[in-house]
Amino acid sequence: MLNILINAYACSPNMGSEPGMAWNWIINLAKYCRLYVITEGEFKGKIEESLRELPQAKNIKFYYNPLTPKVREMCWNQGDWRFYYYYNKWQKSTLDIAKQLVDEHDIDLVHQLNMIGFREPGYLWKISEKPFIWGPVDAKEKFPTNYLDGASLKVKGAILLKNFLNYLQLKTSQKVRLAVQKSRFVVAASTNSLDTLKKYFDGSPVLINETGCYVKKNTSFKDKANKTTFDILWVGKLDFRKQLGLAIKILAFLKNSNIRLHIVGDDNGAVGEEYKEMALKLNVADSCVWHGKVSHKQVQEIMQASDLFLFTSVAEGTPHVVLESLSNNLPVICFDTCGQGDVVNAKVGRKVKLSTPKLSVEHFAKNINDLYMNRSELLELSDNCFERQQELSWDSKAIQMLELYQQALSEK
Repeated sequence: MLNILINAYACSPNMGSEPGMAWNWIINLAKYCRLYVITEGEFKGKIEESLRELPQAKNIKFYYNPLTPKVREMCWNQGDWRFYYYYNKWQKSTLDIAKQLVDEHDIDLVHQLNMIGFREPGYLWKISEKPFIWGPVDAKEKFPTNYLDGASLKVKGAILLKNFLNYLQLKTSQKVRLAVQKSRFVVAASTNSLDTLKKYFDGSPVLINETGCYVKKNTSFKDKANKTTFDILWVGKLDFRKQLGLAIKILAFLKNSNIRLHIVGDDNGAVGEEYKEMALKLNVADSCVWHGKVSHKQVQEIMQASDLFLFTSVAEGTPHVVLESLSNNLPVICFDTCGQGDVVNAKVGRKVKLSTPKLSVEHFAKNINDLYMNRSELLELSDNCFERQQELSWDSKAIQMLELYQQALSEK
């Protein structure tokens, strides 16, 4: 059994985003490898509690490198650039811990797992005597600026600045370039990231989306045969990149009183009121069902009662909510970009190319109307979800990563 040293800054059971992604990679890789994991420590209690009930826990040893509550708050406050200063210092001290572990244990390979942003690859690549793997890495080049229509000056400025900084760092960051050069494999988190890595760096990155799904067997789903409404579900934060406004415009373009748009997300505050005002102006307020922020269990129940999942985001990693939709046999319609573009294929949904907001509204509406009129096709998409779950399962991804480990060691 291989001994793998993993750097995973954010790691926690029963969470989404970066912490949940790292936890799921680790517990599934531990079925096949012995893991030595360095993490920050905010979720130490949750980790230790979950390990007590995990069959493969004997193959996982965690080492904690904690930061202060103040720095943790910066991390959670996305957009606080001060965090990168402390995060870089954390990565340097993590390298010291990693070197000690390499000396004390028979480590075969070192793996920089997360955070997945390309800006900070850590320093495990400096352990030159061991093969190094980096990823999955989210390295999208830029936010698609055609979709800035309707954004405030503040949002436009922030996105354009981020696009510029992405270009500058991809072009000039010596640390990123060295991490790529020292890697046996760089794992891209999406096709967009794969293309960016190929464009700016030498080498052949490998595509493995950063998140997976658990296969649901013998799950009872609600009978939808006698429904009088066609229920479309939208889930997400009400920030600009998620494009809820586009979803409301799609609903208005459809002009079908039998279609309901169910919106799950924290709609309290000024942004939520803006979207509700938009629905009023477009005469679709009565067709919008605002659920607000609900529990994870309730989201699953709404998914099982819905007919179609509408995902309008234009800037993502690999959204876990799309995988949850497939786990609930709910077909997806989304943009053909980011991780959702890799996850959704013609067997389980429909994809729309990035273009302009006006054209996107028309293209989404046409696809939705086609499925509304052809329920047998919609049912076939739903039936195909189980097969796609297996292809995208966490266990399948762990096996893919294990193959990279073995290949990296065979090339040593």
